[in-house]
Amino acid sequence: MGQQHRTACLLGCGQAVQPLHRAGEHRVTGGHRRQREEHTDRPRLRGQTAASTASAEGRREILGLRAGDGGEGAKYWLHILTEIKNRGVNDVLMLVCDGLKGLPEAVETVWPRTVVQTCVVHLLRNSFRYAARQDWDKIAKLLKPIYTAPTEEAALERFAEFADAWGRKYPAIVKLWENAWEEFTPFLRFDTEIRRIVCTTNAIESVNARIRRAVKARGHFPNEQAALKCVYVAIMSLDPTGKGQARWTMRWETALNAFDITFDGRLSAARQ
Repeated sequence: MGQQHRTACLLGCGQAVQPLHRAGEHRVTGGHRRQREEHTDRPRLRGQTAASTASAEGRREILGLRAGDGGEGAKYWLHILTEIKNRGVNDVLMLVCDGLKGLPEAVETVWPRTVVQTCVVHLLRNSFRYAARQDWDKIAKLLKPIYTAPTEEAALERFAEFADAWGRKYPAIVKLWENAWEEFTPFLRFDTEIRRIVCTTNAIESVNARIRRAVKARGHFPNEQAALKCVYVAIMSLDPTGKGQARWTMRWETALNAFDITFDGRLSAARQ
């Protein structure tokens, strides 16, 4: 494939688990984003990394698919993002991720102008993990004014109120938001059309869900190549009629106009 110079809003980088069974030596069971290796028939968990994007024309594309060894870090992501750039993606407006270690640093190196946004949905889910179930509704009620605030300053005020109310009982939730604050707040500077699109990595999560179903149906694989073929077939069958792509493009039309204004015409320049 020839190199194409493109601009994209990179919706997400995520992982899905794939089973791998090598000649009775390694075997994989369910799990997510962990690795355990034994030199017996006990579980070994492997990760698969996928990157999904919305192009300057509003098309949804899977930019990459790679089998990982469970390790994540700036060096790992730098290699993946550099490969994507070398294939023609010269500019990325925003990258939405779920707190993957080392990814923001790698993005800054490859695309210095890219805005990194933490997935708000994942941030909320992770918050509930630290709380008792009977407190979920109360916590959600106080967190909502933070991620729906009109400005970053207003969000910080609402966060202070949340910390006062729950910080003593659930200090881990307060620390979670403090650590994620720099990557959480970028989308608060944009209008509602962009906020609606970029506050979540659901675009990549839906792909990962389809991959997991395909992998579960097949069971185990003799080698890594067989597993990747299964994942590839699952991705290629996501939209066999093309109707999903049409709905996706229509959904993005208003958001793309907002992106073009917010990012000083970088999308328009990519279309020329």
